[in-house]
Amino acid sequence: MMEQSVGALRAWSRRPAVQDVLLASALLPACVMANDPGAIVGALAPGPAGQGLWWAATALAVAAVALRRRWPLPMFALSVASVLTHVAGAAPLMIVDLAVPILVYTIASRHGHAVSLAGAAGVLALVMGWNLSYALNASPSRDLAGGFQPVTTLPAAPGADLPNVGPNVGPNVGPNVGPNVGPNVAAGPDGVRVAYRQQRTAWNGVPVLGSILIASWAIGSGARSRRAHLTELRAHAQDLERERDQQAALAATAERGRLSRELHDVVAHGLSVMVIQAQGGAAALDNRPTDTRAALEAIIRTGRDSLADMRRVLAVVGDMEDTWHPQPGLAQLSSLISQVRKTGTPVRLRVEGVPAPLPSAVELSAYRIVQEALTNTMKHAGTGARATVVLSYGEAEVDIEVSDDGRGVSGDTGSGNGLRGMRERVRLLGGRLITGPEPGGGFVVRAGLPIQGRDG
Repeated sequence: MMEQSVGALRAWSRRPAVQDVLLASALLPACVMANDPGAIVGALAPGPAGQGLWWAATALAVAAVALRRRWPLPMFALSVASVLTHVAGAAPLMIVDLAVPILVYTIASRHGHAVSLAGAAGVLALVMGWNLSYALNASPSRDLAGGFQPVTTLPAAPGADLPNVGPNVGPNVGPNVGPNVGPNVAAGPDGVRVAYRQQRTAWNGVPVLGSILIASWAIGSGARSRRAHLTELRAHAQDLERERDQQAALAATAERGRLSRELHDVVAHGLSVMVIQAQGGAAALDNRPTDTRAALEAIIRTGRDSLADMRRVLAVVGDMEDTWHPQPGLAQLSSLISQVRKTGTPVRLRVEGVPAPLPSAVELSAYRIVQEALTNTMKHAGTGARATVVLSYGEAEVDIEVSDDGRGVSGDTGSGNGLRGMRERVRLLGGRLITGPEPGGGFVVRAGLPIQGRDG
């Protein structure tokens, strides 16, 4: 329970609005303890009106700090107005007047350079004008060696205690006087009017005030630049994440296409063989029971082989059995051709060149192209059609040609799923594919697959 409370308190204290209120609340107590504004303002502005004006301006400065992130520019103007009110009453700068540098930092961290520089330059101009005004209205003082001090005339009652009045005073002035005022003291009908001399200190000078304002702007501008850089990094990270998701989606689409092609090749070939065997078995059922039995056994064997191939294809998307079985390649062409021959379609295989190990992707694609072409021959070439498979090994590519002498077109000329699958396989390997009817009858499939980077 205690840890939850501490955590909630920490989360509450991290809120920007809460931090601003705490900062504003700290300015006034710090000013009261360090500057004693009651005594200074009471001496400079006797009467409730002058003191009330100073405290009202102070309240506005505190409010500007508390609301600086909600309305940066209006609060900046309000803080400048409050400090001008303080200065107009001849009061020295105090801790509460740090509201202006704080607001300079705020607009620099939240607005562009044009706006923040204009605000900081305006404040610097006001500082220079204020110091120039004091310099022009200064009078010589024996208390500062040849220096100048701005003069402020204050009313003083007879016998009043003047904390900052020098020793050279006239009659009717109390004994508690301070060391910082020269001899300009005169008696009047309402008491004593004292020339209250406010020393020009380094705190009020242009170098110090200018340095504070410039430092505030620089820190705020740096914070803005850092925040912009972090925003850019986050945007870049989001772009990379989006690109990664897109690449994953493209990869998933490509994988789905590959699975679709593989399933089509496996299922289409297996079902074609099974249908042809079933038709032959049905025709021989009455007169040749032995042939019917052989056809049924071929159907069973083909079905099992097709199921095994389907498991291997689907193993990439799940933890299925037989994932260790290799994908088929050109070494399995003999078994494939034997399976087709058993359906009653004569197939002749001719190998040209010297067989050599090929990349696994080329091996699989070559096998699937031959498988799909022979499947189309069984489905569309008609009874008595013969097929020829020519496999030519070259230095740069392996050429595949599957032709038949059937009814002219052994499948679609370009719109079938099988032919689309062939084209996609060849395209991925950077090869070439030609399909179409032969001039003398039948259909031919010619493919060339590059074998750069062959295994072995």
